[in-house]
Formats: sequence, structure tokens, C-alpha cells
Amino acid sequence: MSVAADEAGGAWTRWPAPAKLNLFLHIVGRRADGYHLLQTAFQLLDWGDEVRLRVRDDGGIRRIDPLPDVPEALDLGVRAAHALKRATGCRLGADIAIEKRVPIGGGLGGGSSDAATVLVALNALWDTGLDDDALAVLALALGADVPVFVRGTSAWAEGVGERLTPLALPERWFVVVDPGVPVPTRELFQVPELTRNSPQLTIPLFVSGVATGNAFEPVVRERFPAVAAALEWLGRHGEARLSGSGGAVFAAVASRDAGDAILADLPAGIRGWVVRGVNESPLRRLL
Repeated sequence: MSVAADEAGGAWTRWPAPAKLNLFLHIVGRRADGYHLLQTAFQLLDWGDEVRLRVRDDGGIRRIDPLPDVPEALDLGVRAAHALKRATGCRLGADIAIEKRVPIGGGLGGGSSDAATVLVALNALWDTGLDDDALAVLALALGADVPVFVRGTSAWAEGVGERLTPLALPERWFVVVDPGVPVPTRELFQVPELTRNSPQLTIPLFVSGVATGNAFEPVVRERFPAVAAALEWLGRHGEARLSGSGGAVFAAVASRDAGDAILADLPAGIRGWVVRGVNESPLRRLL
């Protein structure tokens, strides 16, 4: 970064961008425009990326240390900042730096959460004054998963993922395993054998323990052997499930110690974490 750019900015601030799990994911139909109608339960986590922001007086939006192969114009964090500027007419800018911990293409919502954190944090730093409803509208234009991170509570989701009902979930420990295979969501939605007519659930049925699953799991197992192997390995220690439409898999465990014991035998070449589910996101608590 140039000296001029340094002088244009203020002090850096740090903001959490929590990951999520989809405790189940059903596709229950399609809209006339081709978008799939979903039902899912989002469990927010106390673990994720960290977004660093520095307000700029010159109005510029800059991504520091961009992701490889992601043009700045397609970067969700950058797009979120520009969306907030357009919506509010704010003349300030921001430098954006993101410490990535959440695997890309893992179905854990890393990019969506980064975008939500940029929206929420810049709304505070720029003093633009939008409420959660207005921020959620901007968030939905960035991606179907972004609004849940803006609202900051674990939730039941329907529609394309934008119709959210806060959901009080047990704040359990989970083992999350990344086999290192990014799974492309857009392509998965086009697979002919994807089940698109799952029966609709209700929140009481879900809470009562009615068996649920992930519509993408059979498709991902078939096409990504490394993910199938991770599901089989983690399945020896508990009920292993796929998160979202990505490559990461997870299982609930009794405690952090139990999760650490499982990860002690983690196969070579894959990563894993012990994380805690929360009902209120770290970002919301910070604000």
C-alpha cells in the first residue's frame, strides 16, 4: 500500500465473522424464476474469519491481501462496502483485510459472513444508521446466506434462505472437518439427480427430532470422493453430516475434550476444528 493510501485511512478495527452449520437442508420446490426453495436450520458458531476495517476519508474501497483468483470486483466484502455506500450516499471509504480461517467452498458460510460483517461494521463505523431490516435487504442481494449473519442469531430459514425465524438451539460442541475440496454450489444446483421435492418440515417437527438430512449429501458423496471419505471417517465417532452445499462435514460431540480426542486421530491431509454452536453471533455480542 502506498504512503498516500496510508494517510487516507484511520485506525484499524477488528470484527468477527462467524461461520455456520446447516443442521439439515431440504429443497422443497422451485420458483418460477428457477431459484430453489429451501428449508434449513442455521447454527451459528463461535469460530470463523476475522475482518479488519480501516475507515478512509477519500471514499476509496480497497481490499488488502485479496484472495488468489478472486477479482476485487467479485470479492463479497468489497461488494458489501460498495452496496452500503450506494444505499446511504456515504462519502467515506474503507480498507478491508480478512484473516481467512473458514475453508472456501466448505459450506460454512465464510464469504457470506465476511460480507455481512463488512455491512454491519461499516454501518457502525460510517454512522450510516441503517437498521437490521435495511441491512438484510442489502445482504440478500449479495447472497442467500448473508442475511442470517446480518441478523446475528441462529435461525430457521425458508424461501431461498431469506425468510428467517430466530431459533433457540442447544449450544453444543461440534467437530468440523475440512477434506480440502472446495465444492461449487452453483454447479450442484444444476445436477439432475438432486432431490427437489422433499416434504416440508415445521419447526416443532425439527425440534422434536424428526429425521432430517442434506439434499446435497448424496450428490457430493458421488462426485467428491475426499468428502465421502471424510464423512465415513467422522461417522465412526458420531452422526456425520454435510454442511450446506460445501465440502466440510461435522458431527456433534459431548464436550471440547471429546472433540479434541477425535481430532487427535485426524487423517493426514485434512484439517479439523472443535467449535461451539451459539444462538447469538460474536458480531452481535460485540455490537
